[in-house]
Amino acid sequence: MTDTIRIALGQLNLVVGDVSGNVQAMIEAANTARDELGAHLVVFPELSVTGYPPEDLLFHRGFHSKVDRALEKIADAARGIGILFGYPEYDGDTIYNSARLVRDGKVLANYRKRCLPNYGVFDEKRYFTPGTEACVIDYMGLKVGLAICEDVWEPEPARESADAGADLLLVINGSPYDTGRPESRIETLKRHVIPTRMATVYVNMVGGQDELLFDGSSMVLDGSGKLMHQAPMFETSLTVAEFTPGEPMTCVQGELAPNPEKIAAIYQALVLGTRDYVDKHRFPGIVLGLSGGIDSGLVVAIAVDALGADRVRAVMMPSRYTASMSSDDAREQAGMLGVRYDVIPIEPIFEAAVGALEEVFEGRKPDVTEENIQARSRGMVLMAISNKTGAMLLTTGNKSEMSVGYATLYGDMAGGFAPIKDCSKTLVYRLARYRNTVSPAIPQRVIDREPTAELREDQKDSDSLPPYDVLDAILEGFIEKDLSVDEIAALGYDRETVGQVLEMVKRNEYKRRQAPPGIRISRRAFGRDWRYPITSGFGPGGSGD
Repeated sequence: MTDTIRIALGQLNLVVGDVSGNVQAMIEAANTARDELGAHLVVFPELSVTGYPPEDLLFHRGFHSKVDRALEKIADAARGIGILFGYPEYDGDTIYNSARLVRDGKVLANYRKRCLPNYGVFDEKRYFTPGTEACVIDYMGLKVGLAICEDVWEPEPARESADAGADLLLVINGSPYDTGRPESRIETLKRHVIPTRMATVYVNMVGGQDELLFDGSSMVLDGSGKLMHQAPMFETSLTVAEFTPGEPMTCVQGELAPNPEKIAAIYQALVLGTRDYVDKHRFPGIVLGLSGGIDSGLVVAIAVDALGADRVRAVMMPSRYTASMSSDDAREQAGMLGVRYDVIPIEPIFEAAVGALEEVFEGRKPDVTEENIQARSRGMVLMAISNKTGAMLLTTGNKSEMSVGYATLYGDMAGGFAPIKDCSKTLVYRLARYRNTVSPAIPQRVIDREPTAELREDQKDSDSLPPYDVLDAILEGFIEKDLSVDEIAALGYDRETVGQVLEMVKRNEYKRRQAPPGIRISRRAFGRDWRYPITSGFGPGGSGD
């Protein structure tokens, strides 16, 4: 028996569907863990072979074949070190979300996930059949139990592993980030695993996958619930935790990477999510409209931090309603960040469009139609640049606007990715102020001025919407907490205003269905975990039914 068992936590940034690339990354990490870190076992995240979540790729026969070949390659590579990894296990037409432990070409253990999440962003019951048995093995003198993500959010799997003699639980995870998730993971482990007195090795993936963002934050807790080891947030890492077999098994205090403050963590999440979406799709860079407003000001800062200034192109598209301060602030920010900056007036495009529609519009006064033509003129310009250069167009809309439809379909909603889609307007301001504490990135006047779409004379957002602090509180109550009109009003908000806001939310679902994906940072974002019907007789605004 070895005096000390060294277990490496392989916190990797994996790509859904890139089976060969993922396997190669795991093998390289395993070799490093063995040869440079002296590890006896390396643990990789949930479904590490395929990336998480693979969704309907799981049904493709060619995908199945790639997984089979990957299993052989990993087993063959596991020489002198154990490798624990996640993969989809095919048994005829049945698919399990499984974990496999291999060493020296042999399968030492195979575990099938027992608790399948089917809420929020998760729909694993669409794909997987639950396992039925605990899995506990002796590995180099350690009694080790296996679990997969949701298994530790319920008490039974941990308890049954402990009853089978385990003193260490290895948990592989695909746990996406939201602002409360890092704390809730530790609370859950303390509630469900620690009562068993088992120590816990919790390994999570890192990186962006469509709208999901995985933060890593892999960790080790001893049998008393003390944090013994913590990997960094939002970074690929390979770190080692040490255990001493015996009665009782002990865990050596390891490195504790500090967690950033919450606002800093959100900003880092947006940067990583943007970088991974652009890079995993192999875009050469991005283009965006820089209006001189707070939303585009924040997004261009995120883009530069994610990709570097040389891969970011900002375009100012003034109209007859664009204030000189907007143009000045956009130019100043482009200079601060060192990005390419183009000015393309939309007035000729707008006049041509309105002129072509003059006969159709005869006898009708100007209204929101003309405002939308301006927004769509800008969308056309940006999409043309995107098409011609290959750069992906980032949209700059926030959650508050998307909630109530304060955005133009095929205009400012045009694009491939929306970095701040899940950020309320009030959060946008907080993030902008935070970013300026790191280094100057957004002109102060952009943060201080009253927000406006500048689509008509003297337009202000407050002409159409309640103050953003009020609007965002109402939206959070409805979208993230499922509160009724009466419940939100009881918190101190005008009932009529609440009703009007929720009616706007209902009315604009068709827009949100056509919006690009964006990074999820809240407990409920518009996307995988928001499935409101477009056609609905329900009146959330409290019409009396």
